[in-house]
Amino acid sequence: MRPALKLLLITLPIIGLGAGVLAYVIATGMPPERIPLAERATPVRVITAQTRALAPRVVGFGLVRPSRTYEAIAQVGGTVEYVNPGLQKGAILPAGAVLLRISPADFNLAIAQADANIRAAEARMSELAVSETNQIAALEIEQEALALRAADLERTEKLFQNGTISQASVDTARAAHLAQRQKVQSLVSALALLPTQRSVQTEQIAVYRATLETAKLNLDRTEFTLPFAARVASVSVEAGQFLRSGQAAALLDGIDAGEVEAQVPIAALRTLLRSSFGNNEPIALDPATMTDVLRRLGLSAEVHLRLEDEVISWPAKIDRISDTIDQTSGTLGVIVRVDTAYFGVEPGERPPLTKGMFVEVSLQGKPESGIWVPRSALREGRLLLVDAENRLRSVEVNTTLVQDGMALVAGGVSQGSRILVSQPGSVVDGMLLTVTEDTALMDRLAGEARAE
Repeated sequence: MRPALKLLLITLPIIGLGAGVLAYVIATGMPPERIPLAERATPVRVITAQTRALAPRVVGFGLVRPSRTYEAIAQVGGTVEYVNPGLQKGAILPAGAVLLRISPADFNLAIAQADANIRAAEARMSELAVSETNQIAALEIEQEALALRAADLERTEKLFQNGTISQASVDTARAAHLAQRQKVQSLVSALALLPTQRSVQTEQIAVYRATLETAKLNLDRTEFTLPFAARVASVSVEAGQFLRSGQAAALLDGIDAGEVEAQVPIAALRTLLRSSFGNNEPIALDPATMTDVLRRLGLSAEVHLRLEDEVISWPAKIDRISDTIDQTSGTLGVIVRVDTAYFGVEPGERPPLTKGMFVEVSLQGKPESGIWVPRSALREGRLLLVDAENRLRSVEVNTTLVQDGMALVAGGVSQGSRILVSQPGSVVDGMLLTVTEDTALMDRLAGEARAE
């Protein structure tokens, strides 16, 4: 018998037996347990919507500068005979301190000369008064003499008519009369000139007195007195140096107050104004108009200096708006004033607010109450909420104000709503969610609300 046939005869009974056993097991065995398909929940993080009050704020940056400066410019020329020992760069001098003094010798001489000119002119006025008295007395005498000459001429002419005297005698009498009239006329003319001469002397005295006042003023200008407490910024004069009129001797920065011109984005400033003034009112970008608007709104301001991990702050107030808009950066200069620039200075702890410091300026409006949510939670004007059955619901909201990473929303969300703050892989309305409250984000939101 062939081996292949022999193998077939052996395996066929075995296969038949196995098929029979399998058929028996299938017929008599229990069916497999069916496991129903369950809905899969997506894990997400949420926060609970709460009504909070946050103040809208705008931040800008700028350099500190003194609110006022004093430049010691010579108004008169001369040799510097005194320089204050404290007039050195960086030193602080009190109000009323004498910075330097120009030699007053030339100006004292000018005062003495003006005084002498005034006395001489006043003496001339006295001389005119005496001369007037004398000339009036002389005029009275000459007028009497003229009357005598006139009577003598009249008598001589009568005698000539009677043939008693010659024509020569008449001519002599007439000449004497004319000479006397000339004397009287000279005195009258001299008296007529006296008022004019007196007026000339009066004006001359006025000129001399003005010269005296100018000399005294120039003498006062020889001394440079500091009008307010200030820090010395630069010095360009020494004792013995000749200081020309118009030459700058020193520059000092006032320490009573400081200013910062913070460059603020125009769009952010408009948002701040709209939130404080009303969204329906037009906001002009004219610097003069905006200055008045900012002052009326009573916005608060604060200056911050960052020193590594420490922030030092000073209260400030909005003073005015810069006259130009930076077209390149789209910013507007808002100038704030700090009246406590040197207040509370502690060496090594709290420095003064001095010129050249690069600082941050924050402008803050009145707190806005409502539902504040992270800006990242907004998706094209909609919020994703979790309903009572832990299912996803998408609602449309209105964003009324955006503050840094926060947004004030209205409509579609209320107190206690659970807002999705994480990004699920896919967003399907009604999908089942596994909810975890983001307590860290809730605490941060509460902290920002308290900080405002």
